[in-house]
Amino acid sequence: MALVNCPECEVQVSDTALKCIGCGFQIRKPKRGFFGKLFKWTFILFNALMAFWLFSYFGSMGEIVSASESEAAQAGAAIGATIGTSMIMGFWVFGDIILGLLVLFTKPK
Repeated sequence: MALVNCPECEVQVSDTALKCIGCGFQIRKPKRGFFGKLFKWTFILFNALMAFWLFSYFGSMGEIVSASESEAAQAGAAIGATIGTSMIMGFWVFGDIILGLLVLFTKPK
C-alpha cells in the first residue's frame, strides 16, 4: 500500500482510498462488481432486443392488416395488433422494472 498526495489539499492518503481523509475529494471512482456489470449489460441488451422485437412486430402487423380483404378481417387484425402491442409493452415494462432494480441495487457505493 503506497501513499499518494491528494490533488486538492496535498494530504497523503492511501492509493486504495476512494476519498481523501482530509478534504473529502473523490480520488477514484468505485467500480461495479461482476454481478453489477452482468445486470447492467443484461438491462441494456434486454432493452435493445425489446425495441427490435417491437419494431419487427409493427412491420409484420402492417402487412397483415393491409393484406386483409374484408373490413371485418381488417378490424380483427387491428384489434389483434393492439392486444399484441399491449402485451409486448407490458412485458417490456415489467422486465425493465425487475432489471432496473437489480442494476440499482448492485451499483457501487
